Amino acid sequence: MSNIGDNLLYYKYNLKHLIRLEEEGVDKESQEFLSSYRSFAGLVYENYLYEKLLIYAKHNPHLGNFLLKGPHAIKKSSQFNSLHVCKNGQIIYRIKFIEIGEFDALFFNDKEIIFVEITLIKSVKNLKHRLRKKKALIEILFPKHDVKALIILNKGATGSKQLPSYCTVWFTKPFEINDIYNQFKSNNNYKKKPFLKHTAKNLVSDSKLITAPFKYYNSLVWMLHKLRSKPNSILNIEFLQTTTCTRYIDLFTKVYIGYMDKKDFENMYPEVLDVTQKVVVAIEKEHTNKLVLTYFMQYSRKKLLNITIKNKKITVVKKDAHGISVTEVFHILHMLKEVHKITAKEIKTAEDFLNLLD
Repeated sequence: MSNIGDNLLYYKYNLKHLIRLEEEGVDKESQEFLSSYRSFAGLVYENYLYEKLLIYAKHNPHLGNFLLKGPHAIKKSSQFNSLHVCKNGQIIYRIKFIEIGEFDALFFNDKEIIFVEITLIKSVKNLKHRLRKKKALIEILFPKHDVKALIILNKGATGSKQLPSYCTVWFTKPFEINDIYNQFKSNNNYKKKPFLKHTAKNLVSDSKLITAPFKYYNSLVWMLHKLRSKPNSILNIEFLQTTTCTRYIDLFTKVYIGYMDKKDFENMYPEVLDVTQKVVVAIEKEHTNKLVLTYFMQYSRKKLLNITIKNKKITVVKKDAHGISVTEVFHILHMLKEVHKITAKEIKTAEDFLNLLD
């Protein structure tokens, strides 16, 4: 770490919980301690590789611009509906108070944009869904750019050959954080070296990011109208199969197509209790890429239930009161009209359509 000095110590970390666990003598092999420690290790790994990438970008200006973040970025308030570096130094896209995308680093020029994913995970099996969502957001924000991804993994991670063709994978040597953890624990006993600041024409602030207009909730409503735009059909299958539709489903994970009334839903699924007057119907993309129907019942601004049916088994899950789904359904319910009503027969037709796409 010689060429980055003590720069890692200038990033923000929340270590209070981890240090408290250690002071209380919590078993270091316990799930609680390991979860907290791995979270900290992941942040240190991300920041360490970001410092290395920054130096790499500085000496390779032909790669294009490299976005400054963390202690290298100018501190300012977080913004809504924009890709920016927030007050905590992270590269994020935020709508109101909900973050829908975060990027560990960004390279970009007039033709190409490369988002970077830095992670200590041991298997990339669950990484593909996250990459799919991030790529979709970047493609929407930069529609004229070729979008690629740089994935940086620790040596020993498995499954990299399963990643999509737009991904380039780099492996690092085994990474240890004990030294920096001990420096944080020592509080004022360790005097940090001065921060190493880098300057170059291609090391830029987020003001250089010129994105296409994108309104999250407006896009959800637009998708609703497009998917229901074919006369005498429950779904516009032609649109559902387009690149544009796929991109938005990858970003949203689910798109809304209408609602069932209480009586119809109760007749279809009598096992579900306390059914709301309107049950919102959505198409959701599973981790397997299969498209399925899913249902939502909203009781209040913060209470939302998600009903899924798989192999005739009904699962009811309460969604996070502060999550994006609660806000989405609240918004969609205000947009739904009588024309968006879906009968039990139409549900069966929609399921048949989706099964044909599988």
